[in-house]
Amino acid sequence: MSRDVLKNHHDEYHILTRGERIGYGMGDFAQNLVFGTIGGFLALHMLTVNAIGTATAGFIFLFVRIINVFWDPMVGTYVDKRISAAGKYRPWLLRAGVPLVILSALLFTPIPGIRGSVPFAFIVYLALDLVYSLVNIPYGSLNASLTRDPESIDKLTSTRMMLANTANLLVYTLFPMFVQMASPKDRSLKDTGFFGLELNMGNYTDPSANYAWFGVYSIYMLIGAVALFICYKYTKERVVATAEQTANVKTTDLFLELKYNRPLVILGLFFMLGFTFMFFMNTVNGFFNQFVVGHSEWMGAIGLVASIPGILFPVFWPRLKKIFGKKGFFHLFLAMFIVGELLTYVWSREGMHDALWLAYIATFIKQWGLTSATGFMWALVPEVIAYGELKSGKRNAAIINAIMGLFFKIGFTLGGAIPLWLLAVYGFNETGAQQNANAIDGIIMTAVWIPIVLAFISMIVIQVYPISDKNVTDINRQLDEIRV
Repeated sequence: MSRDVLKNHHDEYHILTRGERIGYGMGDFAQNLVFGTIGGFLALHMLTVNAIGTATAGFIFLFVRIINVFWDPMVGTYVDKRISAAGKYRPWLLRAGVPLVILSALLFTPIPGIRGSVPFAFIVYLALDLVYSLVNIPYGSLNASLTRDPESIDKLTSTRMMLANTANLLVYTLFPMFVQMASPKDRSLKDTGFFGLELNMGNYTDPSANYAWFGVYSIYMLIGAVALFICYKYTKERVVATAEQTANVKTTDLFLELKYNRPLVILGLFFMLGFTFMFFMNTVNGFFNQFVVGHSEWMGAIGLVASIPGILFPVFWPRLKKIFGKKGFFHLFLAMFIVGELLTYVWSREGMHDALWLAYIATFIKQWGLTSATGFMWALVPEVIAYGELKSGKRNAAIINAIMGLFFKIGFTLGGAIPLWLLAVYGFNETGAQQNANAIDGIIMTAVWIPIVLAFISMIVIQVYPISDKNVTDINRQLDEIRV
C-alpha cells in the first residue's frame, strides 16, 4: 500500500476531537434556532398575530413541501457534482446561511401593509424553504465526510444533538417567554412556573404583539448566523468522493439509490414518521398550552424541563446503544415517548390543568424519548451512504441527504399542515380568546393521540432496518479493499 493511500486511509478514520464535534454541532444549533422556531411557532403567529386563516396556512405549508419534492433532488445533484477549494459541502453554510437568516426574520416582519397577506407569507416561506435546503443538505452530507470511524460518528451524533437541544431550550423555553415579556397588551404579573418566579407578561397571540415577535426572532437569527460561521470554521472534509465519482453524478442516481439502497428507504420512512409526530406535537404545542390547559405563561418552564434530556443525556447514547442494541435503543425511547404522551392526556383532563408537577413529569418523559429516538437516527445516515457507495460505486452523500431531506420534509409538512386542517374541521376560532369543546378535542387529538399511533408504527419500521454494527464494519472493510 503506497504512502499516499496509507495517509488517506488514516485520515478517513480520523478520531474526531471534542472541538471538532462541537464545531460541527454548531450547525445543528443554528438550524434548530432558525428553523425550530419556524416549526414551533410560525403556525401560531400566522393564525393569531398575522390573521391568516387556519386552512389557508395549512395549504401554504403543503404547497411549499410539494415544491421540495422536485427541488431537493436538484440541490443534492448540484452539490454532489461540484467542489471548491473550501470543500464540497462546507461553503454552502455561508453561501446560503446568510439568506436563510434574513428570510426567516422576514416571516415575522411587522409591516402593517402586509399583515394578513397570503401572497407575502407564501412567497417568503417558499423562498426560505428553498434556501434552507441549500444549507441543510450540504450540512447533512458534511456529517458523513468528517470521518468513517463508527465510534466517532456515535459521539458526533451525541454532541450535535446536545447542541441542537440547547437551541431547543432557547426556542421552546425562552422564545415564548421573551415574546410575552415584550408584548404590550393585557400585561400583568404572571407565575412563569420557574419555582415561583413572576414576570410582567402580555398576550403574545394578539396582533399588537407583532413587534415583539420580530424583535426577539431577529436576535435569534443573529446568533444563528454566528453559529453557522463557527461550523464552517471548525470542520474539515476527509471522506469525499473521488474526481471520477464526482464527474459521474447524475440526477437519476436518486432513483437508483431508492431502488437498490433498501436501508435508505427504511430509514427514510422512519425519518418521515418521526418528524411527522414531532411536528404534530410542535405545531399544536402553543395551542395546547393556550387553550386546553390555559397556562401559556408556563411554556418557558415546561420548555426548560423538555430541554434537559436532550442537553444532558445524549452523552449516554453510545453506551445505551451497546447495551440495548441499535433497534432496542429506538424501541426503548419510542416507548418512553408514548408514556409521556399518555401523561400529557391526563394533564389535559378537567381538574388537572393546574397540576404543574404533572406537566413537568409528562414533558420530561416525553421529550427524553422523543429527542433520543429522533436524534440518534442521524447516526445511521453515514452508514446508509457507505452502503450505497458499496452497492453503486458512487458516494452520493448529498443526493442521499436530499432523499433523507425529502422524507424529513414530508414529515414536517404532514406534521405542520394536517393539524391545522384538523383544527379547522374541529371548528377552531382564530379570533376567539376561548375555544369550544370540539376545538379542544381537535387540539388534544393532534397533540396526543395521533403522535402515539405514529410512534407505534415507527417501532415496527425500525425493526426491519437491516444494517447491524457488524454490517458497518464489513462495509467499511470492503470499501477499503475497493479503494486500495
